Amino acid sequence: MAGQLRLTGWAKRCWEPSRALVCGLAAMGLAFLPPALTPSGATAGVVGALVVAVILLAAGAIVYPFEMDTVVSLSGNRLVATHYGLYNTVSGLGITLGNLAIGALWDIAVRRGALWLPWLALTATGLACALSVAALARSGRLGARREPQLVAA
Repeated sequence: MAGQLRLTGWAKRCWEPSRALVCGLAAMGLAFLPPALTPSGATAGVVGALVVAVILLAAGAIVYPFEMDTVVSLSGNRLVATHYGLYNTVSGLGITLGNLAIGALWDIAVRRGALWLPWLALTATGLACALSVAALARSGRLGARREPQLVAA
């Protein structure tokens, strides 16, 4: 946890929020790649893959303060609690549906002897999210909406 606080502080000082979001999402997506590439019978390899996964997931946690700021920014500082509520509802639905899908995929992978499949699906999902946020940032849709300013004549 001490490392997460330092890493988040560094990201806030050195990166734009969109870059921190993209890098954090990419790290979280890549965290699932080591288990996908490790043979299930190699105990030391499995432990090593899990350690790398935990480190990448912890590094990816830099997204949390930036995602909260992004919700506030996109809300235009109006109805912030409503926007957070909607964000949390959509996130909860996504988590629930994602868990159901990965559970079903895990069952298929066990039957077919392809235990790498759910891990690869999680990696692809994380990287797709990172690419989507990068595309939104590049298009200018991730920044705050600015209200027209009245200028006194």
